[in-house]
Amino acid sequence: MPTVQSPATGIGAVLRTAQVPRVLVAAQVGRLPTASGPLALLLFARQSLSLTTAGLLVAAYTGGMAVGAPLLARAVDRWRQPPVLWGSAILSGAGFGVVATGVLGVPGAVLGAVLAGFGTPPLEACLRSLWPDLLPPAAVPVAYTLDVAVQEVIFVVGPLTTLLAVALGGPAAGLPVAALLQLAGTAVFARAPAVRAWRGVPAVRHWAGPLRRPRFTAMLAGVACVGMAIGGIAVAVTAYAEAAGDRHLAGWLLAAQATGALIGGLLYTRAAPGGPGRLPLFAGALAVGFLPLLSTPRPALMAVLLVVSGLALPPVLTAVFVAVDRLAAPGTAAEAFAWVATAFTVGSAAGSALSGPLLAIGVRHGLALAPVAALLGAVVMTAVTRHASTGDLRAASGAGGRP
Repeated sequence: MPTVQSPATGIGAVLRTAQVPRVLVAAQVGRLPTASGPLALLLFARQSLSLTTAGLLVAAYTGGMAVGAPLLARAVDRWRQPPVLWGSAILSGAGFGVVATGVLGVPGAVLGAVLAGFGTPPLEACLRSLWPDLLPPAAVPVAYTLDVAVQEVIFVVGPLTTLLAVALGGPAAGLPVAALLQLAGTAVFARAPAVRAWRGVPAVRHWAGPLRRPRFTAMLAGVACVGMAIGGIAVAVTAYAEAAGDRHLAGWLLAAQATGALIGGLLYTRAAPGGPGRLPLFAGALAVGFLPLLSTPRPALMAVLLVVSGLALPPVLTAVFVAVDRLAAPGTAAEAFAWVATAFTVGSAAGSALSGPLLAIGVRHGLALAPVAALLGAVVMTAVTRHASTGDLRAASGAGGRP
């Protein structure tokens, strides 16, 4: 088992710990297709197929990813990380290849998109289940927050890599680039000594995995509400930009929110670990942060308000990951983290879908979805934390599955 080099728990100490920079950076590179893949599929299909097919491919990719993440993470819990990571990266790359070649027409492209999404390596779950092996218990929440903050870079760099690849190599070029980045990041991550040494906690397996814990399942509903808020705000901000007369403003405004999340994450790494009560408080703060957006001010002020609205997201997700440590059944660490990602993805998709009818009424109605969804998430989180008892909570240090 990897040794802890320092008792310090700050962000600097975390980054100086052996293997942490490697696995953190490799995981971010390997996860770039989660942001670049949908855009690569969209640009390819709009040029080579049709707009309808483009939407279908993105939906197929996202759906495949939502289904595959917990299943692959369950395989990680039962066996080891490297074989699952290698196999899934190859499957996903093959899926991107099927789409790019176009030899099987639209049905083949849809199948390829499903495979590309389903095979997405569970790097997010693997990384988060790895932190307790690399760091002292008090530093694990700092690592969670750092991970959440740094992954905002994915949603800036990922689309840029796709746009650059398409500009240089044509509409299909974004697909192999996404596959290669995913494989490269996965390879560096999977070969890390800590990853090769990691083993899941021996436990009696249950078909429901972590979902057999009612409070964990309830927490996922709260996570889905938070995802709904984020997905809804992305669509609403796009509508706001169009109403302001410049559709290109949407990218800058969403980047402002991502910047706020990055700032909030980096600031929260300086906070001391807290108890379960922080989860509903942060979800409530997220809801409050969305309320000023309803004033629909001029774009410059809107950008500032979006920065503010993003500040609470990393603390919310950090509190969720700490709760996973407490609520998930032993031996289900990777799968539990994967279910969190799936719940967030499903909620985000639902928020995007619900925003459409609301925006047909008005921009403010579309923007209102985010605070309402986040507030609903806070209510669910309150119920989860209020009724939690020490008898069915496990120590955070046992969540990561030690070799």
